[in-house]
Amino acid sequence: MAKKTHIKVRLVPEEKPDSPFFYYVKKPAGGEKAKVKLKVRKYNPSTRKHEIFVEKKLPPHSK
Repeated sequence: MAKKTHIKVRLVPEEKPDSPFFYYVKKPAGGEKAKVKLKVRKYNPSTRKHEIFVEKKLPPHSK
């Protein structure tokens, strides 16, 4: 089995972490960037605005 270079992380709106809307993004599995929590400005269709999205832990079964 090849070593994973990316892991899938879920980004949810910072103001509403329990929002049904989220993005899945790939994040490096190792190195410096893996330790940094992702914070990205993305378009949120539910509010029709660009918002700050933050990383949310995925449940262990979804990896």
